[in-house]
Amino acid sequence: MVFSSTLFLFYFLPLQLVLYHLAPRVAKNWVALAGSLLFYAWGAPGFVYVLIGGTLVDYWLSRAIAAEQRPKRRRLWLWLSVAGNLGLLLYFKYANFFVDQVNVLLGSVGGTTLTWITVVLPIGISFFTFQKLSYVVDVYRGTAQVARSFADCLLYVALFPQLIAGPIVRYHDVDQQIRARTHSSHQFWRGVERFTLGLLKKAVLANAMAAICDPVFERPVSMVPQGFAWLAAVAYYFQIYFDFSGYSDMAIGLGRMMGFEFLENFDRPYMAKTFTDFWRRWHISLSNFMREYIYIPLGGNRVGPVRAYLNLWVVFLVSGFWHGASWNFVVWGAYQGVFL
Repeated sequence: MVFSSTLFLFYFLPLQLVLYHLAPRVAKNWVALAGSLLFYAWGAPGFVYVLIGGTLVDYWLSRAIAAEQRPKRRRLWLWLSVAGNLGLLLYFKYANFFVDQVNVLLGSVGGTTLTWITVVLPIGISFFTFQKLSYVVDVYRGTAQVARSFADCLLYVALFPQLIAGPIVRYHDVDQQIRARTHSSHQFWRGVERFTLGLLKKAVLANAMAAICDPVFERPVSMVPQGFAWLAAVAYYFQIYFDFSGYSDMAIGLGRMMGFEFLENFDRPYMAKTFTDFWRRWHISLSNFMREYIYIPLGGNRVGPVRAYLNLWVVFLVSGFWHGASWNFVVWGAYQGVFL
């Protein structure tokens, strides 16, 4: 179920908002959680168990971390969570890619290729994996309290506005909002306006750009005149921005309709003057996550300049691989890191 679909706009969203705002304050989280699980399970009901089961393990580990006084044992629980989350992400998102690469290598030397049943990718696993990691790490660091209940923890991970396409919401940014938040007509209508802006970006502008570039990209390169290639490249340049920032606008707007305030995810990125400035403006939630949970733990810029540059490059290599399981994303992340 996507935000721009008729099913979401005219059936799911009105019903969800009516039930949510009619519910008493103590039941609002339960209504939001039920709607979020229904939203996720609609397209792939089997994968909702992966979401719930993985979150249950992380909730249990977070409570063990919060109750444990021995540093080594706390680190053990933390690393179990990190290993479990990354293990699931690697399996579902990258297993097919790794097997394909091994088969290419075996085929080049005349070996027997591996037989493999294609793994189906759970929707939004890249986003909710990062959010589960944020939850456990924030509890470990003491920057946020352990969730009051498993339901609160699951609501943070599965909240439908940001579940499928972000923004990546760090736990310490919303933990207090999950516990208690205010609702007002002013905030609700600000959310409606923001959602409408995002829907306009996605359904009108991004789709119009796609209508220009998709037919060109579908043709063999040798059959595309240079002028059309440039036209398609420029159209895609705007399509990817309007599509992604539109979804972020819709997520922020939906959150406001339910009393949540999410951080901004885009800040006029095409007005950036440098690569560094661009990554402060584009997919801000990913940059914040990478900086806080990968770059700084690696040493950030507190080490020598060579090591700091290496840390930055590693972060963007990981970012490229996170975007998709193919070599073009790896190369993209590597050269972004080099430019930075």
